[in-house]
Amino acid sequence: MSTTGRLEGEVAVITGAASGIGAETARRFTAEGARVVICDLQEDAGAALQRDLGEATRFLRTDVSDEGDVAAAVDFAVAEFGRLDVMFNNAGIIGVVGRIADTPTEGWRRTLGVLLDGVFFGMKHAARVMRPQKSGSIISTASIAGLTAGVGPHGYTACKHAVVGLTKSVATELGGVGIRVNAIAPGYTVSAMTAATITGDPSQLDAAEEKIAKDTLLGIAGRPSDIAAAAVYLASADARFITGQTLVVDGGHMANGGSPDVHRIRPAVLSEAGKRE
Repeated sequence: MSTTGRLEGEVAVITGAASGIGAETARRFTAEGARVVICDLQEDAGAALQRDLGEATRFLRTDVSDEGDVAAAVDFAVAEFGRLDVMFNNAGIIGVVGRIADTPTEGWRRTLGVLLDGVFFGMKHAARVMRPQKSGSIISTASIAGLTAGVGPHGYTACKHAVVGLTKSVATELGGVGIRVNAIAPGYTVSAMTAATITGDPSQLDAAEEKIAKDTLLGIAGRPSDIAAAAVYLASADARFITGQTLVVDGGHMANGGSPDVHRIRPAVLSEAGKRE
């Protein structure tokens, strides 16, 4: 991993930062010169990551579905490091699954609490601090499930579509005071959560990586480091002219809707398929 100091002196809050995409982003942010508040419900993993990354980080147990916890995380960053430059609303779960007629309301609301309320709370309280300083970057983890259907369960899909829309809406409000608001839409990325989705076993990372690679135009699987690199870009001055956007990081999966590569099918087959009686 090469670094350029693009976030030197910046202060960031990252939710869901104890594992997966969040942990890799915390590593990359600190390597780029930022100080980071690691927010997560996973106390042991969060504390271990803080020890690993050292004095540039703090860990705070945070439930993003609780507005008080998110507000406290923002205030903690200011108290510990003096300011807030980047808010990365990354915490996520797969959430409730099943057919729409069988979806339990309690599970639906819990899913919205993490995947949508958590993003809303992060934007709300980051704006509270960033508006007076007239600068800042708010980034949220969406998904390609927020751009199409059939990639995730109903609740997950609804929330990720909402994150894309909320990103655009909040960007129109905050752009005038120098705050940029963007989202990242990962495709399937190798992690315990996606391994559980694809294989049924969160430990089967190799099997998940093999399956993901087959569904991308590049023939490779996305890794947390790919999403972290996108977050560094959107957080940095290199993205000074970008707001209200959702950056898709999926190896080309969405470019052809996840369909087979028609360019590898023999022309004769295409001709036969298109023949009319």
